[in-house]
Amino acid sequence: MLPPPRQRDRRYLALFRGGKDFDLRPLIIAAALCLVTFHLALIFSGLVPNLVSRPLHLALALPWILLAAQQGLLARTSGIILTVLGIGACVWVAVSHDRLSDQYGFLEGSFQLAIAVILIVVVLESARRAIGLPLPLVALLALLYGLFGQHIPGEFGHSGTPLASFLGTLTIAEGGIWGSLTGVSVNVVAIFVIFGAVLNAGEAGQGFMNIASAAAGRLKGGAAKVSVLSSALFGSISGSASANVASTGAITLPAMTRLGYPKRLAAAVEAVASSGGQIMPPLMGAGAFVMVELTGVPYTSIMAAALLPALLYFVAVWIGVNAYANHHDLAGLAEKDRPSGRDVLVTSCFFMIPFTVLLIGMFWVQYTPQYSASMAILASFLLLFFNARGIGTGKEGLARVERALVNAARQVSMIAAIIVCASIIIGVLSITGLGVKITSLILSGSGGLLWPSLFLTALACMVLGMEVPTTAAYVICVSVAGPALIQLGLEPLQAHLFVFWFALLSTITPPVCGAVFIAAGMINENWLKVALTAMALGIGLYIIPLAMIANPSLIRMEGDTMGAIFAALQTGLGLGLISYALIGFKNPALRIVSGLAGLAVVFWRVMIG
Repeated sequence: MLPPPRQRDRRYLALFRGGKDFDLRPLIIAAALCLVTFHLALIFSGLVPNLVSRPLHLALALPWILLAAQQGLLARTSGIILTVLGIGACVWVAVSHDRLSDQYGFLEGSFQLAIAVILIVVVLESARRAIGLPLPLVALLALLYGLFGQHIPGEFGHSGTPLASFLGTLTIAEGGIWGSLTGVSVNVVAIFVIFGAVLNAGEAGQGFMNIASAAAGRLKGGAAKVSVLSSALFGSISGSASANVASTGAITLPAMTRLGYPKRLAAAVEAVASSGGQIMPPLMGAGAFVMVELTGVPYTSIMAAALLPALLYFVAVWIGVNAYANHHDLAGLAEKDRPSGRDVLVTSCFFMIPFTVLLIGMFWVQYTPQYSASMAILASFLLLFFNARGIGTGKEGLARVERALVNAARQVSMIAAIIVCASIIIGVLSITGLGVKITSLILSGSGGLLWPSLFLTALACMVLGMEVPTTAAYVICVSVAGPALIQLGLEPLQAHLFVFWFALLSTITPPVCGAVFIAAGMINENWLKVALTAMALGIGLYIIPLAMIANPSLIRMEGDTMGAIFAALQTGLGLGLISYALIGFKNPALRIVSGLAGLAVVFWRVMIG
């Protein structure tokens, strides 16, 4: 069985208890049920005005951000005040949506100005409490630029926007915090996050582990390869490198250390494999759904484009693990530690049934992704009352339902806080025209050449990704750099996938490498040693996005399947040579030759002009 949730994942139990004689647990469950029911009801209820669904989405998310995990009298008191004000402002916008749609984003009177200020303050503080200071600080700087940028001399100033129009566009119109990006969070991301939470509350995670153990456990370096496979499978629904490390790492890290794997290698394997969850369809850390909105490309097309690069990433990690296994003579899992055929078959049903429902809905019946996911959620919900032995007890089933509801509410709220805050930045870029000016700066700084622009963009993505979550870093970077890359000849999907992959680099790249920190802490190893090993194992994260540009066929699985497969085989060969240059060969001359040959294979189109 999977280990019980870690203590920090159960903070809500202590946080929402009002005292010794007053337990708020029923209220917590009711709040989670309201949030989940609301988002599912939106899918089945037909069209709901955007200025109704999006404010209510934020209103339902605010308590989970502003009240949860707040220690200290000041934090609790301010959280309560901001929650009440924020919910009130959101509900007012939803109730007044007919009237507001006739104002075209222009505030009328001091009351509406107060509503706008409350909403912006609540959004910024929610993001700060959810993920820290960097993202809301960027949003605050964007707001200051919008308010006072007319005083900046030169081309980076703007002509100025009346206060009522500027704040109104951000808060009472279908732009700014209620823009299309928030619509993605409401209508699509929330549904798939709920799907992942319901799957994880049951035995789907154990099914992933059992399949991985059965497939790779007996191989040389088997424990590490189990980590790679299980993280790829689990990450496809969790979409979070940190959650992936904490979940699968709780099983794979002890198994690797028990078999004598070097600690730095064990932690690096888990960090690198878990980071791949955010590039593995279908969820991609919510990035796929944001990409749908920003590019206009259908979700199924984005999944098809992202699939081969994601598989190549895990192939490169597998090759690296194999090289380390040869160096260190790493053993596979003992037969007693591998699941029986029955266990594999039974536990795999806990994720195969919902995934089958999802895929049939999307590809055969031609439902929308969110409708198909809603049907898969219902199937997953029914499976919560079963276990590997058959029908579970009612108490066990209800406990799983509670865990699914609370985790879904917490994760939906976290993503809502990120996306709504990022929407402020996107809104300011649109109102002031700053995005166009930054695009011009990138074009002039690179001399109008594609590859220098790519490296400038990659550097910006990596730096920003060190401080904010991948999805937020992707949204911000692609908003300012994406138009420049497209203007230089890239297809929109190429540019977006390139930016998204490089926004992910900070999970394993020092100085801020979240997945490495978690894995190193779980195994008590020096994080820098883990990070250096992780960078060698995760070399695909640095090479593959460049390969997408050098050989566009790699992401054309939908339109040119054979060309995409050929490009993947070529890129895989190059990645294998580069991996062995970094890990496999001990002879320096062989390393140099192998590395240069690998780069030549991957980038031969660029090299021949």
